[in-house]
Amino acid sequence: MLAGLGLAVWPVWGQGTVFRCGNEYTNDARLAQGRDCQALDLPAVTVLPAAQGTRRQALPLPAVRMEGRSAGDGRPDTRIDAAQQRARDADARAILEAELRKAETRLAQLQAEFKQGEPDKQGIEGRNHQRYLDRVQAMREELVRQQSDVASLRRELARLAPAALAATP
Repeated sequence: MLAGLGLAVWPVWGQGTVFRCGNEYTNDARLAQGRDCQALDLPAVTVLPAAQGTRRQALPLPAVRMEGRSAGDGRPDTRIDAAQQRARDADARAILEAELRKAETRLAQLQAEFKQGEPDKQGIEGRNHQRYLDRVQAMREELVRQQSDVASLRRELARLAPAALAATP
């Protein structure tokens, strides 16, 4: 095995000279002479063939430590107890509910300012109708984004509800 490995590692003797011709590279000496190319001084190339019958194995990822346990460790002794998980779920739910309340408040505020697509004109918008139309379009886009945020938060809360009920003893 060691002798085979020793024979398998040798420089490639037949690589030849590489020439640079402006932005092009070639290993054809006749072409290089006709085009006034310069020979490059490159190190020898070493080729290591792969061993037959062996598979490449992925290197193990370094373990990430979280609260005294390694991430992805599925052993029963490193799992979080049910009470702690319920507390985490309750915290997540409380955060989502607070975010939903803020998003709904902002949505109601935007709807009140938007006035069914006809908000009040401000300042120069009385004389510059395009500026008014641009502001109305921006308000419409912000309203759509806010509605999407509210819908996303409601979906996330609905997704948490069955898991929270199943975790309760």
